[in-house]
Amino acid sequence: MLRRLTLRDFVIVTALEVDLRTGFTALTGETGAGKSILIDALQLALGSRGDAGVVREGAVRADITAEFEPHAALAERLAPWLHDAGFDSAEPGAALLLRRVVDAQGKSRAWINGSPATVTQLRELGENLVDIHGQHAWQSLTRADSVRALVDTQAGVDTAALQQSWAARREAQRRLDDAKSRQADLDRERERLQWQIAELDKLKPQAGEWDELNTEHQRLGHGQAILDAAQVALSAISEDDTNAGSLTSRAIDALDSVAQVDPNLASALEVLRSAQAQLEDAAHSLNGALRHTELDPGRLGELDSRIASWMSLARRFRRLPQDLPELLQNWRDELAALDAAADLETLDRQAAEAHQAWRAVAKTVSQQRAKAAPALAQAVTAAMQDLGMSGGRFEVALPKQDEPQAFGLESVEFLVAGHAGSTPRPLGKVASGGELSRLALAIAVTTSQRADDGSQSGTLIFDEIDSGVGGAVADTVGQLMQRLGGSQQVLAVTHLAQVAACAHQHLVVSKALSQGTTTSDIREVTGEDRVREVARMLGGTVTDTSRAHAQVMVDTAHATPEQAGASKRRRKEAA
Repeated sequence: MLRRLTLRDFVIVTALEVDLRTGFTALTGETGAGKSILIDALQLALGSRGDAGVVREGAVRADITAEFEPHAALAERLAPWLHDAGFDSAEPGAALLLRRVVDAQGKSRAWINGSPATVTQLRELGENLVDIHGQHAWQSLTRADSVRALVDTQAGVDTAALQQSWAARREAQRRLDDAKSRQADLDRERERLQWQIAELDKLKPQAGEWDELNTEHQRLGHGQAILDAAQVALSAISEDDTNAGSLTSRAIDALDSVAQVDPNLASALEVLRSAQAQLEDAAHSLNGALRHTELDPGRLGELDSRIASWMSLARRFRRLPQDLPELLQNWRDELAALDAAADLETLDRQAAEAHQAWRAVAKTVSQQRAKAAPALAQAVTAAMQDLGMSGGRFEVALPKQDEPQAFGLESVEFLVAGHAGSTPRPLGKVASGGELSRLALAIAVTTSQRADDGSQSGTLIFDEIDSGVGGAVADTVGQLMQRLGGSQQVLAVTHLAQVAACAHQHLVVSKALSQGTTTSDIREVTGEDRVREVARMLGGTVTDTSRAHAQVMVDTAHATPEQAGASKRRRKEAA
């Protein structure tokens, strides 16, 4: 339920804090006093669109905070969403704070439980906390999508699963239709790819082969130069009459006889011995190179030919030679995709399977709608009898569709017979404006009362939905809202004294001019003040008669059955 609503610099409100209680709360006030300001502020906190116009003139920003206390079932249902979104969970009995700030430039910020949030997150959370029925709620009864959504909610339809299966069906059908329309183009593209792949398959380029070819070609191409250089180096080290190895040995022999006499020569002797070992290693490596390096003109010719083939194909397809293996694989992947896209038999089978999967979900939805429709129709028909439409009948029709639709196998339509003996016809064609308002009220109350599985929101709001209602029907409207307030929090903006008299809490909106500035205020009225407000609503000018009449109305609305009978008698006497 909504515990508290705090407004700062909102429209014509400077500062206001409203505490709300359980049950039915009526919000009244003179015409133009701004009764809907509270609802507008709440909607802003719940993620509705806000701009600089909501900021009180001369103020820096408008600041709205709504404090909720979700009932246990609702808190349990919201906990996963809050956890996934990174907010503190709504434990049973814990407050849930929604805050929205809009500055004078129209920029908006939002918070949930003190943590920054997006407006979309506010809206998603708000849809679970509050259910608002505006004064033009009847208009939604003439829109097919709104009617269908209302019935689906009552039926417990998983619309997400239906939409997902429909999207899969539509995508499978799109692929099939696209393949059929592009069949000629696909054939030409397939032929082109097949030819290109065949050309590269003649070469069969392997990843890394280009670098290996160039390395081997360079080695074979310089084979004679390598042999000559190795032989010259080997001769200089060990084969010539005067070679580096023999000269180093002579130096070692000369120093070895005197190194013990002059220790300073010992280090030089060690260097020479190390050099002698390195010269021996070098000679060994050179001998190996001379033994293994061969002049192979045949292999060199093969390498020349293959490198030329790589270069030719690279020029033809305007790629670098080293890119040819990747290019071949890309073409093979494209050809596989084209083959899949052109496989009409497979695509047709996939489209049929997707259609059957959607149809299975749609049949389940149809069963749920068929089960919920009669119960909803019966409940709304019963409510109509008390709302000035005695003998009227309400039906929920589920006509089958000729073609598959995203919403299922059937549409949903409300039919109504305004009086006994008449045939139910589409609601928008036979109901007057006043009847539509009463039907909207009957449906809103009925659907709210039927939400007894813990899925209902914590707060139900009626914003002047009783417009066009009066007399005995107004008494019934008040009683319905009072009865509804016994199971959930109800807030109604109303101009009907009969409705206000039934409220468990009565708030009055007033507007005043102070120092050239118009401000709005809201206060709770009880006792004599409440009787005076109900009397004002009855006739504008408060008289002894209207005050007595109002007292009887308030007493009757909150009396026991025995007390109500006595109050009704006093009411007749006052009239």
